[in-house]
Amino acid sequence: MNYYVIYSIEWDGGYWQLIDHLRNIRGSGSLPLKQEINRSGLMTKSALDPLTEYRNQVLVLKMFRFWIYLPFHLLVAMCLCHSVKVPTSSQHSFKSDLFNCNHSLILADGKETTVHLLKDIPKRYCFILEEDKAPAPFTVTVTPCDVPIEWSILVHKASTNFLGKAARGDYDTLEATKSQKILKLVSMIFNYKGNSVETYMGMSSYSAFYMLEFLSTERDTHLTVYLTTDTTSGHLYPELPMDPRIDVIGIGHATVTLAWKHSPSVWQHKENIQYCLLVNEKHNYKSLCAAETAIRSSGMKSPPVLALSLFPYLLDHQQVMILSNSELSIINRVSNGEVRQICMGTKNTYTVPNLRPSTQYYFDVFVVNLLTNASAAYTGTFARTLEEPEPKVIELKDGKVIHLILDGKKQKFYSLQYQAKQKKIQFTFQSCSGQVWVQIARNGKVLASENIVGFRHFSLKGKLLDTYLVQLRSMDHINSSVKVQVSSHFHKPFFPLLPESLKIKSFSKLRTCNSVTIAWLGTQEQSKYCVYKKRIKEDQVWMELRSADRCSGPKSRHKSEKVLCKYFYDINLQRAVTTQTIKGLEAGTPYLFDVYLTGPSGIPVRYHSKVVKTRKKC
Repeated sequence: MNYYVIYSIEWDGGYWQLIDHLRNIRGSGSLPLKQEINRSGLMTKSALDPLTEYRNQVLVLKMFRFWIYLPFHLLVAMCLCHSVKVPTSSQHSFKSDLFNCNHSLILADGKETTVHLLKDIPKRYCFILEEDKAPAPFTVTVTPCDVPIEWSILVHKASTNFLGKAARGDYDTLEATKSQKILKLVSMIFNYKGNSVETYMGMSSYSAFYMLEFLSTERDTHLTVYLTTDTTSGHLYPELPMDPRIDVIGIGHATVTLAWKHSPSVWQHKENIQYCLLVNEKHNYKSLCAAETAIRSSGMKSPPVLALSLFPYLLDHQQVMILSNSELSIINRVSNGEVRQICMGTKNTYTVPNLRPSTQYYFDVFVVNLLTNASAAYTGTFARTLEEPEPKVIELKDGKVIHLILDGKKQKFYSLQYQAKQKKIQFTFQSCSGQVWVQIARNGKVLASENIVGFRHFSLKGKLLDTYLVQLRSMDHINSSVKVQVSSHFHKPFFPLLPESLKIKSFSKLRTCNSVTIAWLGTQEQSKYCVYKKRIKEDQVWMELRSADRCSGPKSRHKSEKVLCKYFYDINLQRAVTTQTIKGLEAGTPYLFDVYLTGPSGIPVRYHSKVVKTRKKC
């Protein structure tokens, strides 16, 4: 698409006055043209000599002849203008300030640039290729980070004798330019509108420079643009395989298994490349920056995607789950659900856990360059988890305790039902291992829903024969266990009376090389407390605390681990505290301490385990 610049000639005011006189000539039509002009008074008699008078007459006739032919020249110019194709909206915005880099920004070669756009206001960047280089390939990659945008690349090829300044001259200058070649040629070589990541590849020319124009018509947004003329030293962005689709190879009630083909960059730079998966319930994202923008717009502050640098940026509202040494998952709670970011190294298969049954999820895989923080997006996919079958309902009996093992891998729901024999009832839950989700509904209306670790009582008041439905599910990826009891006899509790806290406290100042002093809270009820110790290794602390069965009693412990048992209580809860010093320990050694509370019913309750290390030097 070519543009031609037409230069106008400026004339002074005296010339236009002369033309007005020529238009007002009133002749008889029978006199020669020269006599008609003389009669009009434009050429007056003069006392000059005949030669001077003749020169003046010739000048006037030349000017009159030019005016006669001026309409023809204008008609030709209009035809030329109409013969040019009508420019698009992007081209039209350049008509007044075409390729003036003084009013644009210079785009750096080999560097990713972030561009911020205001609605309906175009932004221009230009880049000039070095003139001493032979034609060579170059690429421009644009990544929209939100709404669709329109962007174009225009090329300007200029002759060596034109430096971008508009030429002005007289009629002779205009006549001289007719025989010269066209000084300026502008053409659009690429145009795109959308929110996908697009790359233009072209051949540079030593006699051309380029301009990019970006426009957002929906709202303020931002994007990234990357220009490079170096195709030999690797890529900023990781490469995608020939088939960049994500395959869904398995669907369950709460899981979806995905697989994708390896990026060629994995084989070349394995230590610097990793895959990151994005899971949400809204839609697919065509770039990682688009996903991060969506998270921020929901009121969240998104941390960097790189798994190796996540920890310093984690916020309170984000839940982190470390699944293995090379895998890390972040769950961002947003207004319309949650967005999960999972980075799993260079594995190209993954099973997404903890999904809701009968729910559609969208999955996006990004291959990330850890050195440059640049990423490339696979073609996103979606899948709907299977509908959860009607769970088998277990009938609860008044005062009876049931012990359930909850399947964490399948995320199975368990349902318990109870018909009230009294108006007031109490549900008691004891989480033996893991975290358990509990929901209690009465006659179809949800009364309580929360996650439980340890003990939890729910005292409810309703009507006789009300039907209560309890639903349970493991919140961990491994099996959890829980004990459940419902009772209308508050004077005969199955579980012992519990203190305000089940934590064990240790005193650092009373810690020696061979002894440790601990303390715990008691109750107003006479109860039995048994203390146990276990020597452990420092690298076993986390596993010991995680695998502890909170429902197991002293009978599960080895006799050599027992320290002592004692009874105590106090009517004043402020003084219901006891301490115990355990001696005969080894210096610089960590120990695991447990306290078991056994009430009148004989059911033991385990306090939260405590790890204390003796002093190495005393």
